[in-house]
Parts: sequence; C-alpha cells; structure tokens
Amino acid sequence: MDFETLALTRQSDRAYDRTRPVEPEKLDKILRIALTAPSACNAQPYKIIVVQDEKLINEVADCTSAKALGMNHFTKQAPVHLVIVEEPGNLTSSIGSVIKDKHFPWIDIGIVASYICLAAREEGLGTCILGWFQEERLKKALGVPKNRRILLDITLGYSTQPLREKKRKPFEKVVTTNKY
Repeated sequence: MDFETLALTRQSDRAYDRTRPVEPEKLDKILRIALTAPSACNAQPYKIIVVQDEKLINEVADCTSAKALGMNHFTKQAPVHLVIVEEPGNLTSSIGSVIKDKHFPWIDIGIVASYICLAAREEGLGTCILGWFQEERLKKALGVPKNRRILLDITLGYSTQPLREKKRKPFEKVVTTNKY
C-alpha cells in the first residue's frame, strides 16, 4: 500500500472483531516498526505495555469508558491495548526541554503513536488512540509506578467498522506560506 492510501484509509476504529486475535507476528512487526520512530536526541522516552490478557483488557477498558458520557464502550472489543507510559528522557533531551520550554517526551510519544497506527493499518488492522481514561486506576491495574504518567491507550484489532470519509478543515485554513 502506498503512503497516500495508507494515510487516507487509517481511521479511529471503534468496532473490532473480538473473535479474531491479532497474530503475534503482526503485533511484533508493528511494535518493531514503531520503535524506529524518531525522538528528541533519540531518547525514546516511553514504555509500551502490550495488554492481551482477557481479564486485564476488561480492567483497562473499564478505565477508559465513561458511562455517564457514553464514551469508549467499544474498548472491551479490542483484542489488544497498547498502553504508552511516559519515561524520563535522556540528559540531552531533558536539557533541551528546559532550554526550549517544550516537553519533548509528549511530542515523541505522539510520533511513536502515529507509527503504531500506520504500521497497524498496513497490516490490515484498526486502531484508536485514547487519551480519556482514569489514569490512577489504570496505573494500579498495570503496575505502573506512581511517578510515571500514562499518556495514551491505543486499541488494536481487526476492525468491523466501514471506512469513513475523512472530514477535515479546508487546506487553506490549516496551511499558510511564509507567514501565519
């Protein structure tokens, strides 16, 4: 699949075939590709927790759904959750974050999440990036130390959702040349 097709057909999937597990070789390939993502000073300031255990999937899904708001109830359907934990950057990226007043680990985690989603799409799998969850409860369920932050949960599996047309802002509203 060429990159344009890959980008145009990647979507946030919110329906998965729970009966069809993700093949270990596909999951391994996705994660190995993701780890080639660039990061500030090559710090790779993250740990990716692969959640496949049925009981843990239910616990993670319970942490992501909000009954009152009707959000994220699809997360129990996903056969895999990839939970991304922020880790400290290396010395160079940490100094750069202070000097430039930018938190590089958050940028780096966004990049690795994109790589995960695009690699999954190439393998015929769907994903959805979630930032809405009960972090402390999720930390406890996955044994994440209190001094770490969980930034994202990416659901992964065979999508049962049809491809949707992308609705985006007009090009001219987002892209300018030479000036704001």
